[in-house]
Amino acid sequence: MLGAIRRHVGRVDTSPRDPFATLVATLISLRTKDQVTEGAATRLLARAPSAEALARLPERTIDALIYPAGFHRTKARNLRRVARLLLDQHGGEVPRTKEGLLALPGVGLKTTNLVLALGFGIPAICVDTHVHRIFNRLGYVRTAHPDETELALRQQLPRRFWIEVNGLLVRFGQSVCTPLSPRCSRCRVAALGCAQVGVGRRR
Repeated sequence: MLGAIRRHVGRVDTSPRDPFATLVATLISLRTKDQVTEGAATRLLARAPSAEALARLPERTIDALIYPAGFHRTKARNLRRVARLLLDQHGGEVPRTKEGLLALPGVGLKTTNLVLALGFGIPAICVDTHVHRIFNRLGYVRTAHPDETELALRQQLPRRFWIEVNGLLVRFGQSVCTPLSPRCSRCRVAALGCAQVGVGRRR
């Protein structure tokens, strides 16, 4: 199944990235379109590439740099608080444990798993709306919420796919298995037994 998705979207780069940049970008990304997130994260990280530099920026400056990200004021406040906590409690470094990340302001399970996987190369399953929707649509899991999907995937999905699955399904969900009117007629996964759960109109 994931092999067929790879053939649609290509391989995903799973080499570890800068944990701080990954954390900042992921915090900005919540309820924000990918293009907006990329621009906002690039602007902010150009001014503040470290926790120390971010903690020095006034909240209003952070807000201006990440605008028009969704909930930009709340995110600006949380980003500054995160930077200060990283300095005060972690020597300016991003913690590499689930518990340490979840203790940071504005950091939930999705952000935690993405930072562990992409920032540190630690196997973790990041479940966003694409991952939750597509695995349920395929019939691979039957869950109501992303947190439930993560627990189910930890039991069912081979560990070797944990890091790359989010990147694969985000691309696949944007280009083929879209939320509304998915492109089933040209989907290579359909022939492998996709259950098409909840699919009404399709192309």
